[in-house]
Amino acid sequence: MNRSRLLEGLEDTARAAGEAILRVVERGFEVQRKSDASPVTEADQAAEAIILAALSHLAPNIPVIAEEEVAAGRIPRHGNTYFLVDPLDGTKEFVRGGADYTVNIGLIEGGQPVMGVVYAPASGRLHTGSVGEGAWLVDNGERSRINVRSRGPKIAAVASKSHLNQATVDYLESAVGTCERVAIGSSLKFCIIAEGKADIYPRLSPTSEWDTAAGHAVLLAAGGRVDGPGGDALQYGKPAFLNRAFVATAGWQAPSIDPFLASFAGGGDLPQGV
Repeated sequence: MNRSRLLEGLEDTARAAGEAILRVVERGFEVQRKSDASPVTEADQAAEAIILAALSHLAPNIPVIAEEEVAAGRIPRHGNTYFLVDPLDGTKEFVRGGADYTVNIGLIEGGQPVMGVVYAPASGRLHTGSVGEGAWLVDNGERSRINVRSRGPKIAAVASKSHLNQATVDYLESAVGTCERVAIGSSLKFCIIAEGKADIYPRLSPTSEWDTAAGHAVLLAAGGRVDGPGGDALQYGKPAFLNRAFVATAGWQAPSIDPFLASFAGGGDLPQGV
Protein backbone atom coordinates (compact mmCIF):
# COMPACT_ATOMS: atom_id res chain seq x y z
CA MET A 1 0.00 0.00 0.00
CA ASN A 2 1.33 3.47 -0.85
CA ARG A 3 1.57 6.11 1.86
CA SER A 4 -1.36 8.18 0.63
CA ARG A 5 -3.70 5.20 0.72
CA LEU A 6 -2.38 4.16 4.13
CA LEU A 7 -3.01 7.64 5.52
CA GLU A 8 -6.52 7.60 4.09
CA GLY A 9 -7.12 4.25 5.76
CA LEU A 10 -5.87 5.56 9.10
CA GLU A 11 -8.23 8.53 8.82
CA ASP A 12 -11.22 6.24 8.19
CA THR A 13 -10.15 4.04 11.09
CA ALA A 14 -9.90 6.96 13.50
CA ARG A 15 -13.37 8.16 12.49
CA ALA A 16 -14.84 4.69 13.04
CA ALA A 17 -13.25 4.54 16.49
CA GLY A 18 -14.63 8.00 17.23
CA GLU A 19 -18.13 6.88 16.31
CA ALA A 20 -17.82 4.00 18.77
CA ILE A 21 -16.79 6.44 21.49
CA LEU A 22 -19.80 8.66 20.81
CA ARG A 23 -22.13 5.65 21.02
CA VAL A 24 -20.74 4.89 24.47
CA VAL A 25 -21.23 8.52 25.50
CA GLU A 26 -24.84 8.40 24.35
CA ARG A 27 -25.74 5.38 26.46
CA GLY A 28 -23.54 6.23 29.45
CA PHE A 29 -20.53 4.46 30.92
CA GLU A 30 -18.71 3.54 34.11
CA VAL A 31 -15.14 4.47 34.94
CA GLN A 32 -12.65 1.85 36.05
CA ARG A 33 -9.06 2.23 37.25
CA LYS A 34 -6.00 0.58 35.77
CA SER A 35 -3.06 -0.63 37.84
CA ASP A 36 -1.45 2.83 37.62
CA ALA A 37 -4.71 4.41 38.91
CA SER A 38 -5.40 6.10 35.56
CA PRO A 39 -9.02 5.98 34.36
CA VAL A 40 -10.28 3.67 31.62
CA THR A 41 -13.78 3.29 30.21
CA GLU A 42 -15.72 1.09 27.82
CA ALA A 43 -15.10 3.79 25.21
CA ASP A 44 -11.30 3.29 25.37
CA GLN A 45 -11.73 -0.44 24.92
CA ALA A 46 -14.31 -0.24 22.13
CA ALA A 47 -12.25 2.27 20.15
CA GLU A 48 -9.06 0.24 20.51
CA ALA A 49 -10.78 -2.96 19.34
CA ILE A 50 -11.94 -1.20 16.17
CA ILE A 51 -8.47 0.23 15.50
CA LEU A 52 -6.71 -3.11 16.02
CA ALA A 53 -9.10 -4.89 13.67
CA ALA A 54 -8.75 -2.21 11.00
CA LEU A 55 -4.94 -2.09 11.16
CA SER A 56 -4.74 -5.86 10.84
CA HIS A 57 -6.30 -5.45 7.38
CA LEU A 58 -4.70 -2.15 6.37
CA ALA A 59 -1.13 -3.08 7.28
CA PRO A 60 -1.02 -6.70 8.47
CA ASN A 61 2.78 -6.81 8.59
CA ILE A 62 3.20 -3.79 10.89
CA PRO A 63 2.98 -4.50 14.65
CA VAL A 64 0.59 -2.40 16.73
CA ILE A 65 1.47 -1.18 20.21
CA ALA A 66 -1.77 0.06 21.76
CA GLU A 67 -2.39 1.54 25.20
CA GLU A 68 -4.98 -0.91 26.53
CA GLU A 69 -3.16 -3.90 25.04
CA VAL A 70 0.02 -2.84 26.83
CA ALA A 71 -1.94 -2.37 30.07
CA ALA A 72 -3.11 -5.97 29.70
CA GLY A 73 0.48 -7.14 29.20
CA ARG A 74 0.17 -7.78 25.47
CA ILE A 75 3.10 -6.21 23.62
CA PRO A 76 3.89 -7.61 20.17
CA ARG A 77 7.41 -8.27 18.97
CA HIS A 78 8.47 -5.31 16.86
CA GLY A 79 11.42 -3.82 15.03
CA ASN A 80 11.89 -0.23 13.94
CA THR A 81 8.49 0.09 12.24
CA TYR A 82 5.26 -0.10 14.22
CA PHE A 83 2.04 1.72 15.04
CA LEU A 84 1.46 3.47 18.35
CA VAL A 85 -2.22 3.76 19.27
CA ASP A 86 -3.97 5.74 21.96
CA PRO A 87 -7.67 5.02 21.38
CA LEU A 88 -8.85 7.79 23.70
CA ASP A 89 -6.33 10.42 24.73
CA GLY A 90 -7.61 12.85 27.33
CA THR A 91 -9.63 10.29 29.28
CA LYS A 92 -9.72 12.58 32.34
CA GLU A 93 -11.39 15.30 30.28
CA PHE A 94 -13.67 12.69 28.68
CA VAL A 95 -14.80 11.40 32.08
CA ARG A 96 -15.53 14.97 33.22
CA GLY A 97 -17.75 15.49 30.17
CA GLY A 98 -15.29 17.67 28.27
CA ALA A 99 -14.76 17.65 24.51
CA ASP A 100 -10.93 17.73 24.48
CA TYR A 101 -10.36 14.04 23.82
CA THR A 102 -8.95 12.39 20.73
CA VAL A 103 -8.35 9.15 18.85
CA ASN A 104 -4.67 8.78 17.96
CA ILE A 105 -2.85 6.53 15.50
CA GLY A 106 0.83 7.13 14.76
CA LEU A 107 3.31 5.26 12.58
CA ILE A 108 6.91 5.03 13.82
CA GLU A 109 9.88 4.34 11.54
CA GLY A 110 13.45 4.33 12.83
CA GLY A 111 12.59 5.97 16.13
CA GLN A 112 10.60 8.85 14.63
CA PRO A 113 6.88 9.40 13.92
CA VAL A 114 6.34 9.63 10.16
CA MET A 115 2.54 9.52 9.85
CA GLY A 116 -0.30 10.30 12.20
CA VAL A 117 -3.99 11.05 12.58
CA VAL A 118 -5.65 12.83 15.49
CA TYR A 119 -9.45 12.74 15.48
CA ALA A 120 -11.65 14.66 17.93
CA PRO A 121 -15.02 12.85 17.99
CA ALA A 122 -16.89 15.61 19.84
CA SER A 123 -16.14 18.20 17.15
CA GLY A 124 -15.58 15.93 14.15
CA ARG A 125 -12.27 17.68 13.41
CA LEU A 126 -9.46 15.51 12.10
CA HIS A 127 -5.78 16.47 11.91
CA THR A 128 -3.67 14.28 9.68
CA GLY A 129 -0.16 14.31 8.33
CA SER A 130 2.63 12.43 6.60
CA VAL A 131 6.15 13.73 7.11
CA GLY A 132 7.60 14.97 3.83
CA GLU A 133 4.16 15.19 2.22
CA GLY A 134 2.24 17.64 4.39
CA ALA A 135 -0.42 18.03 7.06
CA TRP A 136 -4.14 18.74 6.75
CA LEU A 137 -7.19 19.62 8.77
CA VAL A 138 -10.49 17.99 7.78
CA ASP A 139 -13.43 19.94 9.21
CA ASN A 140 -17.06 19.89 8.08
CA GLY A 141 -16.08 17.91 5.02
CA GLU A 142 -13.48 20.49 3.95
CA ARG A 143 -9.84 19.40 3.70
CA SER A 144 -7.25 22.18 3.99
CA ARG A 145 -3.48 22.11 4.25
CA ILE A 146 -2.04 23.37 7.54
CA ASN A 147 1.39 24.75 8.38
CA VAL A 148 3.11 26.14 11.45
CA ARG A 149 3.51 29.90 11.64
CA SER A 150 6.69 31.95 11.75
CA ARG A 151 7.82 33.08 15.16
CA GLY A 152 6.66 36.63 15.86
CA PRO A 153 7.11 39.11 18.70
CA LYS A 154 4.14 37.69 20.62
CA ILE A 155 4.34 34.05 21.65
CA ALA A 156 1.37 31.81 22.45
CA ALA A 157 2.05 28.74 24.56
CA VAL A 158 -0.17 25.67 24.76
CA ALA A 159 -0.42 24.09 28.18
CA SER A 160 -2.07 20.98 29.57
CA LYS A 161 -5.39 21.29 31.37
CA SER A 162 -4.58 18.43 33.74
CA HIS A 163 -0.78 18.47 34.03
CA LEU A 164 0.37 22.09 34.21
CA ASN A 165 3.06 22.31 36.90
CA GLN A 166 5.32 24.99 38.34
CA ALA A 167 8.29 23.72 36.35
CA THR A 168 6.37 24.43 33.13
CA VAL A 169 5.50 27.93 34.27
CA ASP A 170 9.13 28.59 35.23
CA TYR A 171 10.40 27.20 31.92
CA LEU A 172 8.11 29.38 29.83
CA GLU A 173 9.11 32.46 31.81
CA SER A 174 12.77 31.70 31.13
CA ALA A 175 12.39 30.55 27.51
CA VAL A 176 9.97 33.07 26.03
CA GLY A 177 9.06 35.53 28.78
CA THR A 178 5.53 36.86 29.05
CA CYS A 179 3.23 34.95 26.71
CA GLU A 180 -0.36 34.07 26.09
CA ARG A 181 -1.26 30.65 27.48
CA VAL A 182 -3.93 28.40 25.97
CA ALA A 183 -5.11 25.42 28.03
CA ILE A 184 -6.46 22.39 26.19
CA GLY A 185 -6.50 18.66 26.78
CA SER A 186 -5.12 15.68 24.89
CA SER A 187 -2.95 15.63 21.75
CA LEU A 188 -4.84 18.63 20.38
CA LYS A 189 -1.99 20.73 21.80
CA PHE A 190 0.29 19.52 19.00
CA CYS A 191 -2.44 20.23 16.46
CA ILE A 192 -2.96 23.82 17.56
CA ILE A 193 0.71 24.51 16.81
CA ALA A 194 0.43 22.59 13.52
CA GLU A 195 -2.49 24.84 12.51
CA GLY A 196 -0.41 27.96 13.12
CA LYS A 197 -2.45 29.07 16.14
CA ALA A 198 0.29 28.73 18.79
CA ASP A 199 4.06 28.57 19.04
CA ILE A 200 5.27 26.33 21.85
CA TYR A 201 4.09 23.40 23.99
CA PRO A 202 6.39 22.32 26.82
CA ARG A 203 5.57 19.14 28.72
CA LEU A 204 7.78 18.80 31.81
CA SER A 205 6.26 15.60 33.16
CA PRO A 206 6.15 12.03 31.83
CA THR A 207 3.90 10.86 29.01
CA SER A 208 3.58 7.57 27.19
CA GLU A 209 4.79 7.36 23.62
CA TRP A 210 1.30 6.49 22.36
CA ASP A 211 0.08 9.80 23.88
CA THR A 212 2.38 11.79 21.63
CA ALA A 213 3.16 9.81 18.45
CA ALA A 214 0.20 10.86 16.29
CA GLY A 215 0.23 14.53 17.27
CA HIS A 216 4.02 14.61 16.95
CA ALA A 217 3.73 13.26 13.39
CA VAL A 218 1.12 15.86 12.42
CA LEU A 219 3.27 18.66 13.82
CA LEU A 220 6.40 17.43 12.01
CA ALA A 221 4.42 17.19 8.78
CA ALA A 222 3.27 20.78 9.27
CA GLY A 223 6.85 22.03 9.72
CA GLY A 224 7.21 21.87 13.49
CA ARG A 225 9.61 20.05 15.78
CA VAL A 226 9.58 18.18 19.09
CA ASP A 227 12.72 17.94 21.23
CA GLY A 228 13.52 15.76 24.22
CA PRO A 229 15.16 16.95 27.45
CA GLY A 230 18.62 17.29 25.93
CA GLY A 231 17.51 19.37 22.95
CA ASP A 232 17.69 16.57 20.38
CA ALA A 233 14.68 15.23 18.46
CA LEU A 234 12.37 13.23 20.72
CA GLN A 235 12.96 9.54 20.01
CA TYR A 236 10.57 6.58 20.17
CA GLY A 237 11.17 3.00 21.23
CA LYS A 238 12.44 3.97 24.70
CA PRO A 239 12.13 1.65 27.73
CA ALA A 240 8.51 1.26 28.83
CA PHE A 241 7.45 3.50 25.89
CA LEU A 242 7.90 6.48 28.19
CA ASN A 243 8.79 10.10 27.44
CA ARG A 244 10.39 11.85 30.38
CA ALA A 245 9.56 15.31 28.98
CA PHE A 246 9.60 17.28 25.72
CA VAL A 247 9.07 20.68 24.16
CA ALA A 248 7.20 21.13 20.86
CA THR A 249 7.50 24.27 18.75
CA ALA A 250 6.51 25.74 15.40
CA GLY A 251 9.82 24.72 13.89
CA TRP A 252 12.34 26.69 15.97
CA GLN A 253 14.59 25.19 18.62
CA ALA A 254 13.50 26.13 22.10
CA PRO A 255 15.92 26.35 25.03
CA SER A 256 16.62 23.02 26.73
CA ILE A 257 14.06 21.89 29.28
CA ASP A 258 16.55 19.67 31.11
CA PRO A 259 17.54 22.26 33.80
CA PHE A 260 13.89 22.54 34.84
CA LEU A 261 13.25 18.83 35.32
CA ALA A 262 13.08 17.14 38.71
CA SER A 263 14.93 13.90 39.39
CA PHE A 264 13.28 10.96 37.68
CA ALA A 265 13.25 7.42 39.05
CA GLY A 266 13.68 5.73 35.69
CA GLY A 267 12.28 4.91 32.28
CA GLY A 268 12.06 6.74 29.05
CA ASP A 269 15.09 8.83 28.32
CA LEU A 270 17.12 7.43 31.22
CA PRO A 271 19.30 4.41 30.47
CA GLN A 272 18.23 2.28 33.41
CA GLY A 273 14.66 1.96 32.19
CA VAL A 274 11.86 0.92 34.51
